[in-house]
Amino acid sequence: MALEYQLDQGFGGSGRFGLIVLSTDESLENEARMLFAGRDLCLLHSRIPAQPDVTPKSLATMENHMTATAERLPRGLDVIGYGCTSGATVIGPDRVEALVRKAHPEAQVTNPMSSVIEALKALKSNNIAMITPYVESVNEPMIAALKDAGIAVARQESFLEEDDYTVARIAESSTLEAMINVAKTTDCDAIFASCTNLRSFGIIERAEAETGLPVISSNLAFLWHMLKLAGTDARGWWPGQLFAR
Repeated sequence: MALEYQLDQGFGGSGRFGLIVLSTDESLENEARMLFAGRDLCLLHSRIPAQPDVTPKSLATMENHMTATAERLPRGLDVIGYGCTSGATVIGPDRVEALVRKAHPEAQVTNPMSSVIEALKALKSNNIAMITPYVESVNEPMIAALKDAGIAVARQESFLEEDDYTVARIAESSTLEAMINVAKTTDCDAIFASCTNLRSFGIIERAEAETGLPVISSNLAFLWHMLKLAGTDARGWWPGQLFAR
């Protein structure tokens, strides 16, 4: 005879989230855990094949794996995010959404580039400084995408690093120094550090204090937007000014 049982919502009564994480990414999941820790949220991951060299050509190859990677996530998710800022720019946010929805038609879908645009709108920022790890062939379409959304990049600085393994090891102190320096020499109303593999959660609040500007990163904006789409009230969460919006 089968034992009787009761059902509840499982993990994530306040929100169920799926992340499509690059096979080369070592930072997004860790920063997501830092934000979600101790909260009634469910965060699940699926890895998409990605090449270690970050170029427009290598980024575009992920389009062919998007739906199959999304299919590995369980059903019943509120929001699914494709975790690559530059990849979403190259493939296109609408195309990413369509490919993910083939596997999960009921879920809302976002990506870091769309999230950054929404975050900057929430901050009322339209003239930014951008710090990236990318080579110029990756930076250029991102600047164009922001411009199309009505956001000017007053200055862009880059570590010019093509290898994603190395990007995950760029010290937060180096990114902080770049943020402070760009704020001293640029008339801008926000600072954006791009790339889900570029660590930032440990420096965002110090960067805001040092520069007097709102500071966002790909992961900060991405996770904020996923929470917003799910209807999760994240006001007052850490880190940074964005979570006051």
